[in-house]
Amino acid sequence: MTKINPRKGLGVIQTFAMTSPRTGLVRAIGRWSLAALAVNSIIGSGIFGLPATVAGLLGKRSVIAVLIAGAAMGVIMACFAEVASQFSEAGGPYLYARTAFGRLTGILVGWMLYLAQTAAPAANANLFVIYLAEFWPAAKEPWPRFVTLTLLVGVLALVNVRGARQGTAVSNVFTVAKILPLLMVVAAGAAVTIIHPAPWGSSAPMPASTWMKAMVLLFFAYGGFESALAPMSEAKNPARDAGFALFVALIACTVIYVLVQWVVVGVLGPGATTDRPLAEVARITMGNRGAALVAIGALVSVYGYLSAKLLGMPRLTFALAEGGDLPQVFAAVSPRFHTPWFSILFYAVAVWGLALGGSFAWNVTLSVVARLFYYAVVCAAVIALRRKQPLAAGFRLPGGQVLAVLGVAIAVALATQTDLSKSLILAATVAAAVLNWLWARKKRVVE
Repeated sequence: MTKINPRKGLGVIQTFAMTSPRTGLVRAIGRWSLAALAVNSIIGSGIFGLPATVAGLLGKRSVIAVLIAGAAMGVIMACFAEVASQFSEAGGPYLYARTAFGRLTGILVGWMLYLAQTAAPAANANLFVIYLAEFWPAAKEPWPRFVTLTLLVGVLALVNVRGARQGTAVSNVFTVAKILPLLMVVAAGAAVTIIHPAPWGSSAPMPASTWMKAMVLLFFAYGGFESALAPMSEAKNPARDAGFALFVALIACTVIYVLVQWVVVGVLGPGATTDRPLAEVARITMGNRGAALVAIGALVSVYGYLSAKLLGMPRLTFALAEGGDLPQVFAAVSPRFHTPWFSILFYAVAVWGLALGGSFAWNVTLSVVARLFYYAVVCAAVIALRRKQPLAAGFRLPGGQVLAVLGVAIAVALATQTDLSKSLILAATVAAAVLNWLWARKKRVVE
């Protein structure tokens, strides 16, 4: 297959092979595996805790909120689909922003993306320890926690170093394994919800600020798909498969989230604000064994989420190094396994460090604030790339420019509702990105 390579300019033709002679990476990720990776990158810990929080804010209206959030995220994912279809290289949002707006914006997006998609897996790793304590209470103690987090991240790092095909297989297995328990809970709770739904009483009108808070939380639940776009240099057919994977993931996750929220508010009623809503639904409908099943499902879901991040995100630092924006060691490829081994190990250490040093809530806040920034940039890139390279091959979104403006507006509106208590870390990230840009610029001049 041939395709115009937008990063190198119009008219430059790139031939896709199973192994890229320039990078040494293997194109081993098919369209359904890419879709599974996107689903796996989205469904993590949020599904097991956020239904309670959103129900506490909006009551039975929370089901509508899940639909609205899915539609809003659909606008942003549609913009990602158009932009991603024009690229066959690793890097995801970093590469899109660099091509559309220049090196500085690209590096800023790269750092924000890395921050968001390191903090979110770290939050999930913390949640894994919390759920593990249901079966092994000592898991929360310092040394058991240290050993658990080390094994949790370390095993997945080794799997991904050994090959993208192995990492993809693990991601596929965990995608199926995490969805099955959720569907079981939905099926068990649906009968109660339909026949004898829990009473909520009269509902007072909710202020707009409450709806916005719920939207921010739900954007965390729907987010993360962007890390599945980072390994495009290992996708078999990026132009065809990127948009397909995103839309499959959006539909699948929206259906699952809506059904889960509907069952939670229908079975538990005002009691939906419990810390473990799915476990309570399972306990009511299937007994204690059902609650244990949900706890196991949470462990599987979190581990599957981590497997997707360990597959996708190391390709970001690989892409930064390939573009001359990081030291070349980050672009090192194993001659035996054809994987960016240094970037994988570096990312694993970063996730492990944040998991050890921060709590679940701390890492979640950090992730949400960072990701809204690059969501807005990628939506704006739809307009910029249409003007910059109008003949580039790829998917064209109907009404793309209107949707791009709407996507930027959604991200900005939600950003005004986020907790900026982590502003010092965000400022430090921006400063580090600027220093990175100055280093890359100086290096380029010297060369």
